[in-house]
Amino acid sequence: IDIDRFKVVNDTLGHAVGDALLVAVGERLRRCVEEGDVLARLGADEFGIVQRSGAQPTAASMLASQIIDALGAPYDIGGHSVVVGASVGIALADGEGADSVLKNADIALHRAKEDGQGRFCFFEPAMNARMHQRQRLERDLRKALTEQQFVLFFQPVIRLATGAIAGFEALVRWRHPERGLVSPAEFIPVAEETGLIGPLGRWVLDQACAEASQWPHGTKVAVNVSPKQLADRQFPEIVEASLRRSGLCPSRLELEITESTLMADVEGATNALLRLKMMGCSLAMDDFGTGYSSLGYLRTFPFDKVKIDRSFVQDLSVARESGAIIRAVTGLCSSLGIVSTAEGVETEAQLALLRAEGCTEGQGYLFGRPTPADDIPALFAAFSATSPRGQGEPFGPVVSVGSEVARRVARERA
Repeated sequence: IDIDRFKVVNDTLGHAVGDALLVAVGERLRRCVEEGDVLARLGADEFGIVQRSGAQPTAASMLASQIIDALGAPYDIGGHSVVVGASVGIALADGEGADSVLKNADIALHRAKEDGQGRFCFFEPAMNARMHQRQRLERDLRKALTEQQFVLFFQPVIRLATGAIAGFEALVRWRHPERGLVSPAEFIPVAEETGLIGPLGRWVLDQACAEASQWPHGTKVAVNVSPKQLADRQFPEIVEASLRRSGLCPSRLELEITESTLMADVEGATNALLRLKMMGCSLAMDDFGTGYSSLGYLRTFPFDKVKIDRSFVQDLSVARESGAIIRAVTGLCSSLGIVSTAEGVETEAQLALLRAEGCTEGQGYLFGRPTPADDIPALFAAFSATSPRGQGEPFGPVVSVGSEVARRVARERA
């Protein structure tokens, strides 16, 4: 049994309140167990129960649900109203030794926390293999940082009115010596969980700023910022150091923040974003429309750009609701003086609709796939040679040339 959000209580209210909270948690757990069960604190904010009665797995499920409900109710600790939660991992003892049962319960607990806090999970043999795979991935990730196995790819962002390149989004890739390119969706969560996102994020910032400093004046580079990075109080200084080393003008660095990143710590995020804004960096809200409070965040935070999530763009030609949402977002952005960028643009039909709705920028396979830095000069040359600069039809030649560059790059890489 792991206490969710216990670290937040320790960090914000102090260890004395944290210790008193653990005592209160122990008392509530004591009221949950039956006579003959064994309850223990295993360490820090983890507790364990050996349930000896009842038909399994029903009895364990009922006890886990009872624990989650009991520990999730508010606490009054020294005049502070404290709300935490609990995640529970369960292993059935079918003749294994105590160490094995505890290890299996811990693996199940890890899975319960991965699936979302405030729930329970039973151990299954497949979890053991998954845990070993994750541990191997963590070891490889640490090795990748020391051996510089990462590389940045860049995807162009296009001004829809002129067809010119506005900038590039920097996307990290891992060139694993045995597995080839590993998807960020696989290794970024592990980097977040293990704290490796700090050094990895610094490397991405350094590389992105260094590359962008060689591009034509005014071309921006966008870098994604994770919740752990933004929570680091030194993050603005880390950004400033990357800019200083590269000589890149701060206004050419665009930091992309998702709503989930802001929700982790609104007050801390506000302070960090204001400091970055004062440095001259641009701020973009990524995946706009997928959260619950995006409109409120536009009022609270100093964003320069909104990136409309690709899910709305993909449904643009078939779902009337998606078109209405994009129309509303682009209109709002125009009123606020904010750039609107549509992600995931893949077809000419989507492009025509986005232009008709007044969207400022576009990004997607129609203009170019993520590509290594070495291919960027060819993209600049292609788009520069064909951009009509506002005359005639803005996109026929630009899209075809951009797509041809992407196809050529893909053929050469193959």
